[in-house]
Amino acid sequence: MNNGNDTLARLAEVIESRRGQAADKSYVARLFSKGNDAILKKVGEEATEVVMAAKDGDRRRIVGEVADLWFHTLVALAAYGLKPADVLAELERREGMSGLEEFALRKLRDREGDTP
Repeated sequence: MNNGNDTLARLAEVIESRRGQAADKSYVARLFSKGNDAILKKVGEEATEVVMAAKDGDRRRIVGEVADLWFHTLVALAAYGLKPADVLAELERREGMSGLEEFALRKLRDREGDTP
């Protein structure tokens, strides 16, 4: 049985492989051809759809919309040369830290102009 990390990594590989394909043959290629602003707009649209599904309490739709959001977020990561492993490493770094503590550290880093 595969874990979520494997699934995300495989999907990221497929996304990367479609980057150079013809825009009329691949949805991912079409997104890349439209540029980062179009990709980011799609992430925003999908995030809004997650919120609307959650407000309706429709569990099946929530799962579908989150899947769409994750997919488009993976496209955005690829557009910036990042992989799911980068996000997973950040989540692992935060593991065991309270949300309030992590937020305070992030604010401090932002004030100091530091990046993680």
